[in-house]
Amino acid sequence: MLQLIEHESGYLAGASTASMIRPLTNVDKAEAMYFLSRRPQQTFLMSGWINDNGIENSLNRGRFYGSRNLRGQLDGVALIGHVTLFETRADAALAAFAGLAQSCSTSHTLIGEPEQIRQFLYYYDYERSAPRQVRRELLFEQKSKQRLEASVSGLRPATPSELELVVSVHAEMALQENGANPLEADPNGFRLRCARRIHQDRVWVIVEDNRLIFKADVISDLPEVTYLEGVYVSPDKRSQGFGARCMRQLTNVLLHRSKSVCVLIREQNFAAQGCHKKAGYTMREYYETLFLQ
Repeated sequence: MLQLIEHESGYLAGASTASMIRPLTNVDKAEAMYFLSRRPQQTFLMSGWINDNGIENSLNRGRFYGSRNLRGQLDGVALIGHVTLFETRADAALAAFAGLAQSCSTSHTLIGEPEQIRQFLYYYDYERSAPRQVRRELLFEQKSKQRLEASVSGLRPATPSELELVVSVHAEMALQENGANPLEADPNGFRLRCARRIHQDRVWVIVEDNRLIFKADVISDLPEVTYLEGVYVSPDKRSQGFGARCMRQLTNVLLHRSKSVCVLIREQNFAAQGCHKKAGYTMREYYETLFLQ
């Protein structure tokens, strides 16, 4: 694995490499967004967070790094933190990002395309710490509006008064998906992030009798891609086509401002895959999520 060698203006990824690694600042925002825009369908998470929060913001729950070649041009961008993401065009940059992720005490998950993950693991030092779990996920995508046979009533952005409904359901989903309850690990930060999305009209819900029966969170809201997470259907409404109708209707709304809407679904979650297929989504590609030590 390549080592980071300290330099007065940043870090060199190995003694003989031309790649320079250093933290990015808000001054670099336009350049980083341009770099990521070359593959918008794959870099929507980083682009979405930079677009929403800027590069230097605690809401990113990590630090953005850039890798530059001898001409000073970006050849890699990575977010190293709770969620680690990267986009590179140079092996030295990827090696350096792997080292930074392994040295980051707050690193929890790593998300990427299978070939990216395979290359990342080539530089990852298993003797120091091995990923505790590798999970395969499917990226489902919808690019065209669907005809609504029967619309659902009450689909709308959540209001601040519904924060606790959203927090409770979202925390339970996180516990089932990842085995960790965010209300125990980071209760204040978790509530703050949920409240911020509600304030931004990014949490879409249907509430009946003060009970949440459908929810979907817009995580990245970009002209090229809108990315959803936290899609929830209450147990008594499942296997009835209700979730598919909700997703079809919500997707039509989101496609007014974005070229595509996508969502990641665990490979073993056949119910969610079936729901999205009924809503008109198609599987585009595989992704992998590593849960780090």
